[in-house]
Amino acid sequence: MSQPPTPEQNPNYGRIMSFTRRGSRLGDKYEKVMEQYGPAYVIDFPSGPAQTTMAQDVFVDLRAAFGRSAPLVVEIGPGSGEQTMSAALSRPEWNFLAIEAWSPGVARCVNAAVREGVQNVRIMEVDAAQALPILFRRGEVENPRAREVWTFFPDPWRKKRHHKRRLVSDDFAETVALVLEQGGVWRMATDWADYAWQMRDVVANSPHFSNPYSEKNPDAADQGQYRGGFAKRWPGRIMTRFESRGIEAGRKIYDIEAIRERD
Repeated sequence: MSQPPTPEQNPNYGRIMSFTRRGSRLGDKYEKVMEQYGPAYVIDFPSGPAQTTMAQDVFVDLRAAFGRSAPLVVEIGPGSGEQTMSAALSRPEWNFLAIEAWSPGVARCVNAAVREGVQNVRIMEVDAAQALPILFRRGEVENPRAREVWTFFPDPWRKKRHHKRRLVSDDFAETVALVLEQGGVWRMATDWADYAWQMRDVVANSPHFSNPYSEKNPDAADQGQYRGGFAKRWPGRIMTRFESRGIEAGRKIYDIEAIRERD
């Protein structure tokens, strides 16, 4: 019987991922899209030793990748790119960086960008929690801070024993604080109540963020550490299939807004 890999043999050993590695087959349509248009939209970078990771010592120049300096939005988990492309069309003077860990999701985003004809979107196939601290680390040469970070309808990891896999956590708040400029906005949305309470609590407990809706719009069923703190629906967030599914299932939609404070 073969022995399980040791930590030295398996670079993913002990790594907590907030996403599931599903099938990676693209199909003929998306393979052709990626072959023809992928180089224009997908940012290439030296990979790290584990799945969907970036080499620790790499610097990816986002100004060069976009071909310009402009206000930046980072969207984590864009799905099929519905939100990204809608925003890119409405704000052509901004840059939009989509971070997606699933190959078919990357291909769908590229397909959406081609279909909509947007030029101000770039996509990276990588684990956001691992890559963002590298992309936006402080040093002699730095990338510009983002005006906004979006975390819309991340995987809820519904079972309690899986909650540790949820992307929005105290540690991830530290990462988002590194990415955002002072006064920048971290926008979140979910259709799972206990995840919304967790998101709200993460913001409230972070020294880097303030919640303009603190103690407002309370949820009667709230079992989190605090009460209230939920924003009104942000007008810039369009109705995507993820939100539609939640509404069809009878779940409430929660928005959370956090402002990056001065250190």
